[in-house]
Amino acid sequence: MSSVAQPPGQVALPHPALLALTVGAIGVVFGDIGTSPLYAFREALGQTKEGGIDAAEILGVLSLALWSLIIVVTLKYVVFLMRADNQGEGGVLALTALARRALGKRSLVAIVLGASGASLFYGDAIITPALSVLSAVEGLKTIPGLEQAIDQRGILLLTIVILVALFMVQARGTARISALFGPVCVLWFVAIGGLGLWHIADEPSILRVFSPHYGVLFLFNHGVTGLFVLGAVFLTVTGAEALTADMGHFGRAPIRLGWFVLVFPALSLNYLGQGAFALAALEAAETSGATFVNQDWFFLMAPDALRPWLVGLSLLATVIASQAVITGAYSLTQQAIQLGLLPRLRIRQTSAHHAGQIYLPAINWLLLTGVLVLVTQFRSSSAMAAAYGIAVTGTMVVTTLLAYIVVRHRWHWSRPLALAVILPFLALDSVFFGANILRVVEGGWVPLVVAALIGLLVYTWVRGRGIVRSFEERQSVPLADLAAALERRPPERVEGTAVFLTANPHNAPGALLHNLKHNKVLHERNLVVSIRTTDRPVAADADRVKMEKVDANFAIVTLTYGFMETPDVPADLGLQAAAHKKTLNPAKTSYFIGRNTLKASANEGMPLWQDQLFMFLQRNASDPTDFFKIPPGKVLELGEQVTV
Repeated sequence: MSSVAQPPGQVALPHPALLALTVGAIGVVFGDIGTSPLYAFREALGQTKEGGIDAAEILGVLSLALWSLIIVVTLKYVVFLMRADNQGEGGVLALTALARRALGKRSLVAIVLGASGASLFYGDAIITPALSVLSAVEGLKTIPGLEQAIDQRGILLLTIVILVALFMVQARGTARISALFGPVCVLWFVAIGGLGLWHIADEPSILRVFSPHYGVLFLFNHGVTGLFVLGAVFLTVTGAEALTADMGHFGRAPIRLGWFVLVFPALSLNYLGQGAFALAALEAAETSGATFVNQDWFFLMAPDALRPWLVGLSLLATVIASQAVITGAYSLTQQAIQLGLLPRLRIRQTSAHHAGQIYLPAINWLLLTGVLVLVTQFRSSSAMAAAYGIAVTGTMVVTTLLAYIVVRHRWHWSRPLALAVILPFLALDSVFFGANILRVVEGGWVPLVVAALIGLLVYTWVRGRGIVRSFEERQSVPLADLAAALERRPPERVEGTAVFLTANPHNAPGALLHNLKHNKVLHERNLVVSIRTTDRPVAADADRVKMEKVDANFAIVTLTYGFMETPDVPADLGLQAAAHKKTLNPAKTSYFIGRNTLKASANEGMPLWQDQLFMFLQRNASDPTDFFKIPPGKVLELGEQVTV
């Protein structure tokens, strides 16, 4: 979900190319998880405060955080799930496509899981910019001299200004500045790793938290409170989904190299440093008889003179992390449209050099609206943190279930082996999800509501399209039968080419039948064109255009696209024409598209309210002329009334 389109990491890359891709991956893939130290340790420790925070609690929280990074990110995602790629592409919908291919006709469960994971992602896409940028701006309060000069209202105003500017710039594209993402994030990880290492030296005994028994004892001794803490600890691994989702842009090797060489060491050092710093503060408080208070450990670790620079760098890092999530939402939406889960939306290319640089105005403004609502309603990163984990843990559960389908039915592992590998990950994901569910009242309801709304849209769109498709099939005539009838009784002929777009090319398109019925003419050349989306991210050139001749008047053309591609019908029909040594004259080519008028009914199809929702989606879908890149002046739309 990046702006950098590169070959998959399975291909051996020369060292300079591998280094460049690794730096690029660090700037995009790890932005979200890389900014978690701003708030994750503070929030997890804050959940233990009711009984007073002691050394055992600091060590327990820190041990849980480190082992979450090791098990969830390193073992599950980096080592295991990055093997489950779809022609180099990853992410929940790419995994869904793999699972659908493996299950064949039984693929409904994969579609439901994929739609659920995608719906949850949008909740994440709204919360990440709001939480990360707000937590960075809150760092201004830790700068000496600014404690009283800036209040919460000022922090909120500055956060809103930054977020609005970030979403406003999306329409212009980020190709020019994206080259800076990698170097800035490399500097970020070096800085936070160095800061942590500096404080570890003050309390070297903190390294004992690598023993998992500290985390286990903490959970055992804290009961329900331990689950609340575990939900907050999960904030340390938010962003792990990006490791697989961005495989198609960077490849496995650069992402794995970036994780093991820089990102994981830097995160571990920083969390250890925060723990050591908190232990030192606890000892100082006990010595002086003062009350130990949970603080903004990340920023306070930096010396006063360096803190303004750290706040500035954190702002840059959180903006980059937010950018990665925003472009991820664009990419996911494009995939969902191609897979038929959402209506067509306007998609703009913002770069002539990188196919991954796209902009969806509708998604952009909806995300901005959601982000601003969150910032103004929650007003602090601590209040918002409770809303974060549910969306991410829910997506992880879905990913694990899809992974089981892939390893069992596509890789053909035995059931005992598949369960032995998947069940531990699923159990851990379920524990994290259950721990976050406990925080629904505190704000966890937000991503659930967003996911439910997106899920409702997906269900309504898929069901509504199914009803319309069934109606069209009932009214249809086999194309071969129509061709034979026209051979016996030929209508008036006009010069040029007619292109009829249809979902089922073996039946006569409704637009063709209406054209014959009302205009009583037939073009000298008629192409019945069907757009097919494969379960692969990119269709091979050899598979792009397939032509089947029906008779002298008609030919069936199937255009195949991957779920990460945008159709270009005129260009690809030109390819087809060239392949058959014929030229499509743009001036003499007309495109016919079926557009039915929908009618709501309480007695047929869907409930009335769902009819209205489907009609709203249909009305606001992108014009097929624009979506398929057809010249607007060459399109005729014909159809009839359909009751949904």
